[in-house]
Amino acid sequence: MIQNLGTGRRKSGIARVFLRPGKGQITVNGRDMEKYFTTPTARSLVRQPLLATETADKFDVLVLANGGGMTGQAGAVRLGIARALCDFNLELRAKLKSLGYLTRDPRAHERKKYGQKGARKRFQFSKR
Repeated sequence: MIQNLGTGRRKSGIARVFLRPGKGQITVNGRDMEKYFTTPTARSLVRQPLLATETADKFDVLVLANGGGMTGQAGAVRLGIARALCDFNLELRAKLKSLGYLTRDPRAHERKKYGQKGARKRFQFSKR
């Protein structure tokens, strides 16, 4: 079976994406995408690269996602699908790149600093 592989990362989420010729079914960790990603925002994020390249009904997408939360995993799946589409057809790269789907979002959780309440928050300053 011919398939294209793409790996996506976002925050702490990692997604391995397999594109296979099919009818447009998206499966995440053995479950249907509608059941796995409960928010409409996450669902639309996952579909973006397929809709942009008009290949939504040409591929079945199998995703193995772990780490992070719902938003991080959805972003990771989007990047993984975009990379897999580039692996399938290099001519789609220009379209995906111009829309920003091939850029790894570098924003991540900032660590808590010692002697303080959080990453940025400070304890209240008392002058007297």
